[in-house]
Amino acid sequence: MRPVVLEQSDAIGAAWRGRYDRLRLNTSRLTSRLPGARYERGAGLFPSRAAFVAYLERYAERHRIDVRLATRVQRVDRDDGDDGAWRLRTSGADMRAEHVIVATGYAHEPYFPPWAGRDVFRPRLLHSAEYRNAEPFRDRDVLVAGAGCSGMEIAYDLADGGARRVWIAVRTPPNIVLRSLGGLPGDPIAVALLRLPPAVADAQDRIVRRLVLGDLSPYGLPRPDEGTFARFQRLGVAPTIVDRAVVEAIKDRRIEIVPEVRTLDATGAELADGERIEPGALVAATGYTCGLEPLVGHLGVLDERGVPRTVGGGEAAPGLRFIGYVPVPGQIHHVTVEAKRAARAIARL
Repeated sequence: MRPVVLEQSDAIGAAWRGRYDRLRLNTSRLTSRLPGARYERGAGLFPSRAAFVAYLERYAERHRIDVRLATRVQRVDRDDGDDGAWRLRTSGADMRAEHVIVATGYAHEPYFPPWAGRDVFRPRLLHSAEYRNAEPFRDRDVLVAGAGCSGMEIAYDLADGGARRVWIAVRTPPNIVLRSLGGLPGDPIAVALLRLPPAVADAQDRIVRRLVLGDLSPYGLPRPDEGTFARFQRLGVAPTIVDRAVVEAIKDRRIEIVPEVRTLDATGAELADGERIEPGALVAATGYTCGLEPLVGHLGVLDERGVPRTVGGGEAAPGLRFIGYVPVPGQIHHVTVEAKRAARAIARL
């Protein structure tokens, strides 16, 4: 098989290049490898954004992958011919293919909550996808909306980088997991626990949380009613993975936890408890959508959330597959598993 990769940007790994400077992989290099390639020495246990981009570039070069840059796929349709092929409308010339794998990513389009008053809010408002570093926010008060991995890390970056006051607005108390324990990566353990019944895995997770994090309720982060693995099985929601320094900053009140943002006005935000704060900037770490509707929404392969109905490398329609849409710990490793499964299935046809 001779695969062709269509990439809308002008560089490999563009989604990673545009993220914040402090970003590192939440999973270790041991479980974050693509088939047939290790990281170079010096990448660190949890490779940085730059190290991972370099890894992708070397991977494409080493395996001579045919990557067509600056080629945006706008729509996928059945071709008019009798061979069951697909026609891809792109920013360049249209293309035909017997098999199409959509791998644009689970976190593709930045999502903003429908906050009333957003149109009159005068302080700077940006999505976490636009955030780079703390320098523009030095000596300013900043509100971060969202307590996922990005929200927590950006809040710490701001507190560590000279912001005067940093709040995190939390809607649902997150299940917090440390990136490493005693210098050892936590992701191999998490992947192993995924194989157990959620109730058993969560019992183990609660013991670890109590021992390594303690009670964060006095700081505004009570233990969630639903455990890490039960929530993941029910909603596909991954835990908040952070370094210990982030938790210590919360305990030191360098990062303050407040209720979720309800509405905005010209100068501030009203929170769920009725309190009003006036930040100099608001960073919306409020997640992403898949953004697949323009591409394949007309094919009946998406659910009501815009997520592919069939994931994991199986056929969503004859010759059409989606890879990278299962939000599991160790996503890079899991994509490798999905890719091998899809390649074997196509090779048998």
